[in-house]
Amino acid sequence: MRAIGCQPWTQDSIFAEGKTRPLPVYLRYDFLTLGKMATNTYNRPRKTAAKRKRIDLFGFLENYLNLGGIFEQGLPIRYIPHIFFLTLVGIVYIGNIHYADKNTRKADHLKREVDDLRADYTTLKAEYMYASKQSEVSAKVAKQGLVESSIPPYKIIVGKDKNRDER
Repeated sequence: MRAIGCQPWTQDSIFAEGKTRPLPVYLRYDFLTLGKMATNTYNRPRKTAAKRKRIDLFGFLENYLNLGGIFEQGLPIRYIPHIFFLTLVGIVYIGNIHYADKNTRKADHLKREVDDLRADYTTLKAEYMYASKQSEVSAKVAKQGLVESSIPPYKIIVGKDKNRDER
């Protein structure tokens, strides 16, 4: 038994996405009773859940500040300078936040760079201290033909020159 003008439907295609047409009455199954014919529920109104009272910011402002009375006949001209001032303060505030974030990122970058330079300085200082030891210096100049003196240094004492003192 097929209704005229109705497309044949299968039980699996009932749940297919995009199907918004209601099924013909003879194809409506009650899935809890495993395929037996159910009563016609096409025109039965659905039960709706009781609506909860929602509290939101704008509803609070509308109810308790009575802003509707002020703006009944449009925006009063006397508030326009205040609105412009608040808009300007908001723009400056947002700009200040962006400027502070940029400076914070720059400070973090500079701090990392200083830490890297400090590590490089410590490494170079240790290498310099090692290279300036007497044993290292003598090994490097030995390649050029210079040798370390085996005679200890001695002090040269020069007599006073009379001509030199008179000047």
